Parts: sequence; structure tokens; C-alpha cells
Amino acid sequence: MPKPHASRKLYAVMGNPVRHSKSPAIHRSFAEQCGIDLEYRAIEVKAGGFAAAVQTFRASGGQGLNITVPFKLEAYALADRRSARAQQSGAVNTLRFESDGAIYGDNTDGVGLVRDLVVNCATPLIGRHLLVLGAGGAARGIVGPILEEGVTRLLVANRTVSKAKALIAMFAGHAEIDACGFDALAGGRFDVVINATAASLQGEALPLPPDIFAANALAYDLMYGEAPTPFLQWARGHGAARISDGLGMLVEQAAESFFIWHGRRPQTHTVLAALRGDSKQ
Repeated sequence: MPKPHASRKLYAVMGNPVRHSKSPAIHRSFAEQCGIDLEYRAIEVKAGGFAAAVQTFRASGGQGLNITVPFKLEAYALADRRSARAQQSGAVNTLRFESDGAIYGDNTDGVGLVRDLVVNCATPLIGRHLLVLGAGGAARGIVGPILEEGVTRLLVANRTVSKAKALIAMFAGHAEIDACGFDALAGGRFDVVINATAASLQGEALPLPPDIFAANALAYDLMYGEAPTPFLQWARGHGAARISDGLGMLVEQAAESFFIWHGRRPQTHTVLAALRGDSKQ
């Protein structure tokens, strides 16, 4: 792996697939804002090769990494020190290489989602009824930060109910959280419905009742693309007043990673606006 220019700080995103990641463009924009000489790469890693790829990157002068699917659990295991939110979620999406040789792991997904909802989507969560669809790794990273916003109720629904119950057990002590299967959603009304499943990636429809949206409800998909995801298309036709994909979450979690690495918090609205413009071309 080639070393960066002597004065340039080297970072990257690792995942599989990762070649179409928007993270390099996002972090380059942040660096330009903050006057930081930065090189940011996208590195596709084969299954079974994650730990070796991290060490190779570090040896080449790398100072930190963003981690995307399917390596967030491996990143958690690799970290020597972990933030409270990483420990809470059991997954890591940001690594920072420390001067003493240790690897620090954090998870910025949840705070990125909350900032996108509250700021960019103008949807405060305090006092709201929220539904999270899915109980996998994506859901694990967002539940804690959502609960910290003071929601009245958070329901986690999953095809396999035992997985939803296992997820909420990680947050024992929060009276606001509960779990169920998709078939138990009939009659419920939610202010925000978040799709944290992989259904949109696979073009699948979720078995949801048609009346889950409260008045002025927001439907949110953690996935994003050039067109609305299948979930968002369904939501728009079944009572959701507003829809949003996860592009804003991507930008906001990247800003938190940038802060962890550089101690500077970049402005996100111009970067998100530019990406939204690009996605329409």
C-alpha cells in the first residue's frame, strides 16, 4: 500500500463493497473546510482479511479508519479501547490509531442518525413514538442514542421476534422500549418509522400493516440511493407525510468521525446539499 505525502494525513473507509462509497468525497470536503491536508481512500477488503488489512494500512501511515459492512463487529473485536456508545452497540464504525500503539474504537452511527432526524429533518424525538424495523447490526447502533433523546416509546419490530427481544435486552432499564414481530404492529401509530433492515438493498417489501403512520409522520430508511428506496415508496403510498433516506445520516456520522480524528467539527449542511444535488443528476 503506497504511503501518503509526508505532510498529508491518511484515512480511509474499509468495507465490502466499498468502491462506490461517498465517504472519500465527504471527508475531503470536511478537510477543505478545516484547512487540513488529508488523503482519504476507499479500501475493499475480502472476507477473512480485515485485521490484516487494518495493520497494513496503519503500517503505511494511516491514522484512522471508517468501517462499513460487513466488518463493524470485527472492528469492535480489534479495538483495544472502546467508547461507551461502541460498548453499548457492540459494533465499531470508527477506528483511531493512538500514539501508544492502541486502537480506539467508536460508533458514530446513532449520533449521526439523531442529528439528521433532529436538525436536517426538523423532527425532535422527545415525546415521540418511534418504530425501528429490524434487529441486526444497523439497529444496534441507533437504539441507544434514540433513547437518550427522551422518546415516549420505542418499539423494535423484527421478523424473528427473539432477535428483537435480544436487542432490547441490551437496554434493560429503559421502560420506553419494547419488541414484537411485524404481525403485532396492526393498530399501532408511530411518529417516526425507521427501516434498519436490509430489505431496501435487496428490493424486498416488508410485511407491514398499511396504517402504522401517525399524523405528520416521518418514514426514514437508513439506506440511500438515487431514487427513493422500496420502503420509502411504500411509506409514501401508505400515509407517511414525509420521507427521508439515510444520506444525511451518512454525512452526520462522518462529521462525528472527523471530530474524533481531528478535534474539529465541520459544517455538514453544504456537504449534504452538494450530495443531494449530485444524487439528482
